[in-house]
Amino acid sequence: MAGNSDPLTPRAKIAVTAGKAVAAASRAAGRGSGSVIGGRVALKLDPDLLARLAQNLDVILVSATNGKTTTTRLIAEALRAAGPVVSNALGANMPAGITSALAGGSDAKYGVIEVDEKYLAGVARDTAPKCIALLNLSRDQLDRAAETRMLAENWREGLAGSKAVVVANADDPLVVWAASSSPNVVWVAAGQMWKDDAWSCPSCGGVMQRPGDDWFCGECGFRRPQPSWALSGDHVLDPHGSAWPIHLQLPGRANKANAASSAAVAAVFGVPPQVALERMYQVQAVAGRYDVVQFQGRDLRLLLAKNPAGWLETFSLIDPAPAPVILSVNARGADGTDTSWLWDVDYTRLTGHPIFVIGDRKLDLAVRLEVANQHFQVCDTVDQAVQQCPPGRIEVIANYTAFQDLRRRVGN
Repeated sequence: MAGNSDPLTPRAKIAVTAGKAVAAASRAAGRGSGSVIGGRVALKLDPDLLARLAQNLDVILVSATNGKTTTTRLIAEALRAAGPVVSNALGANMPAGITSALAGGSDAKYGVIEVDEKYLAGVARDTAPKCIALLNLSRDQLDRAAETRMLAENWREGLAGSKAVVVANADDPLVVWAASSSPNVVWVAAGQMWKDDAWSCPSCGGVMQRPGDDWFCGECGFRRPQPSWALSGDHVLDPHGSAWPIHLQLPGRANKANAASSAAVAAVFGVPPQVALERMYQVQAVAGRYDVVQFQGRDLRLLLAKNPAGWLETFSLIDPAPAPVILSVNARGADGTDTSWLWDVDYTRLTGHPIFVIGDRKLDLAVRLEVANQHFQVCDTVDQAVQQCPPGRIEVIANYTAFQDLRRRVGN
């Protein structure tokens, strides 16, 4: 670890070694990265291991419903300007995966950690972060996720009195409610396309007023705070009013918003916006997202969208009609088994695109597209769908496990 003292007790060292051995065995057996099972074993042997590993790091936690993996990667790139970074870059974002990631970073100065929304308060308690980035909250995994208002309440209680600098999205009322219990908040105007989870006031339940980009509760006075950082077109405005150009290889407005929040986080650690944003340009793809791959002689761009807010942002990225679009939806454990969220997505945005539907829940999606008056074909495999696609780059949009299936099949 950075610094002179070794925070690891003999027991902790045994736990780290055992965890790495189990992870290596899992990888050798072809069962993925092994980070989760390795972390579980390590935490069984030393329940305090996460806190010990974090002890000599400047820890940055990143949590949100959408965009946390990408933002974690952008922050990690920016902070490498100031020292070595350890990060759970593959998105294993519960305590076991986080423990595994930190165990691999013995010389790191910074730990940039993506955290599942439901675990944020506990991980913050264990790791004593210097900074916490809160991007957005929206409905996801309907069968088992707490309702968004409850998640915001959990964040609010868990972060109350935290010593961390909280970098929070001023445009999401649920995030503002959650962050407002913290004594040190940096507000970022990062925007919010999806507003359907924030029409009632998280403070009093009253109806939220939303004139333009502003918002406030007419009943209790809870309102949008004044941001010190803002996304403005293709620029980030810093607290001094200077505009810094955003040049990303990642597409879309959502990633510009992620870059704005990341620049605000980097500034907490003394990395200037220009340096931070220049380093973010290095990021081409994040765990396969946005990658363009060759498959059956065609270019496929792989896009991940897990919930209504994510699908809304993703539709704004795709090539204009008549670019062919393949949609794939599963409903396995990691996705959530309730697909009723499909009815919250505005599929009329795909009008004019030839649409091909695959995945475990292709028939659920077909019914939804039928009601939206979209023309589509149901296919059994991605191979079949690609063969039927007309010319042009194929946009492939998939939810979580469907995305993993696709990456395996198309060799990404």
